[in-house]
Amino acid sequence: MSKNYALKAEKRERAGKGIARSLRRAGRTPAVIYGDKKEPIIISVSENEINVEYSKGQIFTTLCDLDLDGEKNLVLARDVQLHPVTDIVEHVDFLRVTKKTKLAVDVPVQFINEDKCPSLDKKGTVNVVRHTVELLCSAVNIPDFLEVNLEGKEHGDAVKISDANLPKDATPVITDRDFTIATLVPPKTAAQEEAEEAASAEAGDGIVSDEEVSALDNDDKAEN
Repeated sequence: MSKNYALKAEKRERAGKGIARSLRRAGRTPAVIYGDKKEPIIISVSENEINVEYSKGQIFTTLCDLDLDGEKNLVLARDVQLHPVTDIVEHVDFLRVTKKTKLAVDVPVQFINEDKCPSLDKKGTVNVVRHTVELLCSAVNIPDFLEVNLEGKEHGDAVKISDANLPKDATPVITDRDFTIATLVPPKTAAQEEAEEAASAEAGDGIVSDEEVSALDNDDKAEN
């Protein structure tokens, strides 16, 4: 599990688009703290600091020690709204968590024992079906990644959730089947590559180049 990051927050007296715009002009990002059977609190955090944490790519799986006017809050970002053009964080929803809190989190997949995978040894490739797996786990023990074992996998084999090393007290949200995370794909044969090249060439026959378009335009002008 990643080490907690820390933020300082300030309470907001009011909400609304005008207030939010004023905060952003001042380098602050609007946010809210909710959960744990307590009233939501509208806050703001440093725009620079929250964007740095978001850019690390683990904000939804890393706990935050949030200092709100001297009061400590253990929270987890559950929703982040981004500017549609700049991708700057515009609003964050923080969930209060405790040791008793359990929640569903998308955890990145990491493959292990690639050197013990016969398919990869024979130039096969891993076709990833799920880059993340949704796990139900303790909020204070969210894994950084889910290890998935490739040992012994041959061409055409499926890598399933049963091949994963599930962290302690964590379970997949999907429980009704042994779902696929990846498959092992054999390398293409020379015949397959030739067939793909031929198909690509045939598809290209109908494409008119810029030079051909220019020539056609000149012919039209000459006729007129």
